Amino acid sequence: MPVPRRFDRRPPERDTTRINERIRVPEVRVIGDDGTQIGVMKTDEALRYAQERDLDLVEVAPESKPPVCRVLDYSKYKYEQAQKLKAARKHQKQIVIREIKFRPKIAEHDYATKKGHVERFLKHKDKVKITIMFRGREQSHPERGTMILDRLAGELEELAVIEQRPNLEGRNMTMVLGPSKAVLKGDFDKDGPGPDGDADAPVEAAPVADDAPAAEAAPVTEAAEPEPGAPAADAPPADEPAATP
Repeated sequence: MPVPRRFDRRPPERDTTRINERIRVPEVRVIGDDGTQIGVMKTDEALRYAQERDLDLVEVAPESKPPVCRVLDYSKYKYEQAQKLKAARKHQKQIVIREIKFRPKIAEHDYATKKGHVERFLKHKDKVKITIMFRGREQSHPERGTMILDRLAGELEELAVIEQRPNLEGRNMTMVLGPSKAVLKGDFDKDGPGPDGDADAPVEAAPVADDAPAAEAAPVTEAAEPEPGAPAADAPPADEPAATP
């Protein structure tokens, strides 16, 4: 038995544009399909004018006195408006805000790790929201959070600009950093160090003199194999002492 779909109580979206018989005002100002001003007409006459041309009467400025209507193909008009909206969204730049959380008593190693994350986000041209979380008695020392945020902003001054100064809201203190002009221009690599960084510079090997003689290998003497049929040499017995001269 198929599972029934979830019942959606939301009403369907309705087009709020008034066209043709949905225009209830007594008279309208009409613009022809070629853009010419036809003038103020009775709504019935304007509708008949549009129907004679096999077009629609569309209300485009309902706040005007009288409302302005255009004679056009409404389905084509809706398609063109959708294409314009799609093109506008394509050229619109999406702003991404990342968040990194610190503690007032953060260890130096954890601070360096989180600072690296902030640096990476800024190099990807994202905004970063830094949050200092206070707990218990830490709330009585907000200057510790301010000190951490000021230190972070000072160490990343080449990559970031402060868009929101440190602000204490309840138990959290926040600051927002945005990418600097140098980052937006592409002066900093996304993954590597800054333009002055030489951490990944190749290390050149020291030159080797051509006159240095190569170390000669010592000759290896191989034991001679006994001839077939030759008697093996008898080892001296262990009880006999070695002969002395």
